[in-house]
Amino acid sequence: MLAERFLTKLLKPMIANALLSEPTDETHLPAPDPNVSYMLYLHVPFCERLCPYCSFNRYPFRADVAGPYFASMREEMRMLADLGYRIETMYFGGGTPTVMIDELCQTIDLGRELFCVDEVGVETNPNHLIPECLRKLQGRVQRLSVGVQSFDDGLLRQMDRYEKYGSGDEIFERIGEAIPYFNSLNVDMIFNFPSQTEDILFADLERIALCGARQTTFSPLYISNATMRKMTSDLGEMDHRREWDYYRIIDGVLAGGEDPLFRRETVWTFNRTDAEGRVDDAVRINEYQTSYNEYPAIGSGSITHMDGALYVNEFSIPKYNDMIASGRMSVKEKTVMSTRDLARYRFLLDLYRLRLDKARFREEFGRSVETMLPAEMAFLAANGAFEVNDEDQILLTERGRYLVLVMYRQFLSGMNNLREQARSRLSGYERSLHFGDGTE
Repeated sequence: MLAERFLTKLLKPMIANALLSEPTDETHLPAPDPNVSYMLYLHVPFCERLCPYCSFNRYPFRADVAGPYFASMREEMRMLADLGYRIETMYFGGGTPTVMIDELCQTIDLGRELFCVDEVGVETNPNHLIPECLRKLQGRVQRLSVGVQSFDDGLLRQMDRYEKYGSGDEIFERIGEAIPYFNSLNVDMIFNFPSQTEDILFADLERIALCGARQTTFSPLYISNATMRKMTSDLGEMDHRREWDYYRIIDGVLAGGEDPLFRRETVWTFNRTDAEGRVDDAVRINEYQTSYNEYPAIGSGSITHMDGALYVNEFSIPKYNDMIASGRMSVKEKTVMSTRDLARYRFLLDLYRLRLDKARFREEFGRSVETMLPAEMAFLAANGAFEVNDEDQILLTERGRYLVLVMYRQFLSGMNNLREQARSRLSGYERSLHFGDGTE
């Protein structure tokens, strides 16, 4: 799609310029709004396999490194409580948070002691969907997100996930066994891998329909400059030209027709419907960025969004531990966003959630979306993105949902590059993990 290529080229430098971080001498996150209840993001960087496309802070699992790290993260959580934060939701991302299940449970339990937590979400990998782990998570975790990416054995082998996480058939069976343990189980998929075909995509969609999970996300493949070489070597060259066709297939199979299996919740999140077309209220969107305008984040390499700024935490795990041991939080760099960039961010998130409330936008920024973001509105209107664009709201067409997907994909790529700026200061082994340049 020509509009996608134009939009990608336009947004790449724009987002790069908006997401430039600088070192900060701040030792703690800013004080919270006492009237707000927040979501807390906790990053666990350890994985048994390092996926070639992943740009998050990640580290090969070693118990002697992960154990002290969990202890440091619990201490950083206490610092957050001392600042007066009210936390209603905790979300553990990674990495693989379940890599040390007892440490994770201890961290969850401390969070419930320190805060009035209503809900806990955790990411995991398919090999941890075993009775020992599931029984410990039951009751502690309400929402589990399983990183499947694809059920295709060929793709799993390319990603170096087959031997450790199991075949597509094994993963399918484990998902079915895990569903009763949680209020909501999300199957996290990726589309537009270089070697993915339409037949592979249709087969993945069939597995999603049959596995019983009440939620699935189908996000497009996106990477950072740092992971480009490794991903290309393992998976092949990216091709965005197929992305629109693949998105239409996903959207149509899951949520199209008169009696859809799923309902769209965001541009790439789908919740299963019952026989009457209803969605269980317990199945919430399993993407923390879309549910909270601002949120604190702890753990090495995590990013906080507070007070119109992004705070990036230390990426080096030994330095992270040292910072916490010294009595300070792990904040290392900061990006202050302009009012226009904040408006673009709100515009993007609202459209990603499929509806922009114009009155709410005007209340937040003091101007209408048309006068605040005329170029963005004109581009989307000219490309048939709006199903509804009246004085109250904006709703999207299928083409509009895809264009917003492109915008969100580029934003996430920009966030990956923001992480890359911070970890460019790593040295030795930790640097080689992320950049693959052999630097020691």
